[in-house]
Amino acid sequence: MVWAFEAEGLVKRYGKTTALAGIDLRAERGAVLGVLGPNGAGKTTAVRILATLLRPDAGRAAVGGLDVVKDAAKVRRLIGLTGQYASVDEDLTGTQNLVLIGQLLDLRTSDAKARAAELLAGFGLSEAAGKQVKTYSGGMRRRLDLAASLVGRPDVIYLDEPTTGLDPAKREDVWTMVRALANDGVTVLLTTQYLEEADALADTISVIDHGKVIANGSPGELKRVVGGQTVLVRPSDPAHLDAAGAIVAAVAGRKVESPARGVLTVPVDGDAAFTEIVQRLARDRIPVTELSLRLPSLDEVFFTLTGHHTKEDAA
Repeated sequence: MVWAFEAEGLVKRYGKTTALAGIDLRAERGAVLGVLGPNGAGKTTAVRILATLLRPDAGRAAVGGLDVVKDAAKVRRLIGLTGQYASVDEDLTGTQNLVLIGQLLDLRTSDAKARAAELLAGFGLSEAAGKQVKTYSGGMRRRLDLAASLVGRPDVIYLDEPTTGLDPAKREDVWTMVRALANDGVTVLLTTQYLEEADALADTISVIDHGKVIANGSPGELKRVVGGQTVLVRPSDPAHLDAAGAIVAAVAGRKVESPARGVLTVPVDGDAAFTEIVQRLARDRIPVTELSLRLPSLDEVFFTLTGHHTKEDAA
């Protein structure tokens, strides 16, 4: 199989510091690979190698079957890159930025202008197209930066922590754009520290810690690393908390926890236990405002794999 991109045994050192210690990454066409890890894990170094900006000290990487070192110029024609910080020129307008990039990619000026208008409309920036980027909000700059990486209609796009510094609403806008790219057949490598971001967008997730891939799989597969499922119950009336707890404990055969006021959780072995809990609560006429069966969160998975949370490392 020719992967949209792949990396095998990548090693990169900076003096005595090993940024990458032999990682493997790959994705099929039209898939979103989430690379999850804290600051300093090696995510950006891996992206820079795949984008031909760094040479690996060992291992190999390819995009569309082309080696990123031997065929670097050809690889650059296939990829787009959005880094952690906006790379557009603040003194130019949104249109001028995109037209300039199009011309650098050998588009005719008329084609570059048409592509710029198409992207500005697609990213909701048409009204600001003629304004200098220095007047844009952070969210607008992020959208323009993403649009800039798409001028050349890349087959593969690398998004290196694209939502860093954005508020929740703007992050959701970027998520929508990422989903649209994948639906159009573009392969996306998304690095992130946000566990919910990887969960929401990625078909497959590679967890990196200290330059090594420590786990790989779909979000669901990784959540099963922790094992089992968890039932969460929130009785409508706090007076029913003890009665509900007794039911949940009896069915699960385990100690019930209360992670928040008025909330009960307990690990269960499968769907059958959840069904029985629902039936017993209904039989005893205990109304609930929340009742769910869930897999562990990716935060819990990361903690299980590494012994620490991403936020702890980021801090």
